[in-house]
Amino acid sequence: MRVLITGAAGFLGSHLSDRFINEGHTVVGMDNLITGSMDNIAHLMGHERFSFVNQDVSNYIYVAGELDAVLHFASPASPNDYLEFPIPTMKVGSLGTHNTLGLAKAKGARYLFASTSETYGDPLVNPQPETYWGNVNPNGPRSCYDEAKRFGEALTLSYQRYHGLETRIVRIFNTYGPRMRLNDGRVVPNFIAQALTNKPLTVYGDGSQTRSFQYYTDLVEGVYRLLFSGESMPVNIGNPVEMSILDFANAVTEISGSSSDIVFVHPKDGRFTDDPKVRRPDISKAKRVLGWEPTVDLAEGLAKTVDFFRSRV
Repeated sequence: MRVLITGAAGFLGSHLSDRFINEGHTVVGMDNLITGSMDNIAHLMGHERFSFVNQDVSNYIYVAGELDAVLHFASPASPNDYLEFPIPTMKVGSLGTHNTLGLAKAKGARYLFASTSETYGDPLVNPQPETYWGNVNPNGPRSCYDEAKRFGEALTLSYQRYHGLETRIVRIFNTYGPRMRLNDGRVVPNFIAQALTNKPLTVYGDGSQTRSFQYYTDLVEGVYRLLFSGESMPVNIGNPVEMSILDFANAVTEISGSSSDIVFVHPKDGRFTDDPKVRRPDISKAKRVLGWEPTVDLAEGLAKTVDFFRSRV
């Protein structure tokens, strides 16, 4: 296959590019590098089955030749990023989704939209099944990301229903691993960077809010299986092992061998506004439809991630 992956220089996009190259496919990577990095795909540059286009998918895009699949992973994905770039975040989720859907339609390609567990907002149901409609603040500081992804899902399914386009939607839960940015602003790189420099780990609120963390290899496997499945409605891909942020902070200090203390903070810049109190995927659909479930536990994944960051702090 020949596939287009948007956001290819990002954390997840680069790992997906690796997977498709390793499976023998040809990848066209596209990224405007607003949050991505060429370091993530440097090893692919010059590969005979990889090419890179520096372009914002919110603008008109053109790819010469045939395409068999389009995977739309371009978007700022952390509170730090979408609080700094709220309008580009909304544009890549709306105009970017429209442009990539139009390209897939023109090429007769299968389309996969990278959605997020943030479509569930601050959920009133735990764990969150795909049938849950969510509890999202449509005009809070996080809405630029949450609503862009919700709109992207709606537009993707509109193309499927109206144009008959083959579409897939993955709802990604907290994913971590090598190639995350140190200044990402998300909890995993934050805690690891603080632990490796023996600075206090900063926990927002009282640390009782929960998250479910999956290692990137599990996410990539789920996305790959979803693309080749026959499922057009959203599918959760995440690890259902739920833990509090405070427990996660303790796990990071233990695995990294850090002597860092834990401090509790209440940021005033909107980063903690609408922060979900719980987050846990119901993955029964992924098990049933894809035969997928995560295989990497937190201790193993965190150890590998800490090793990656240790040389970069």
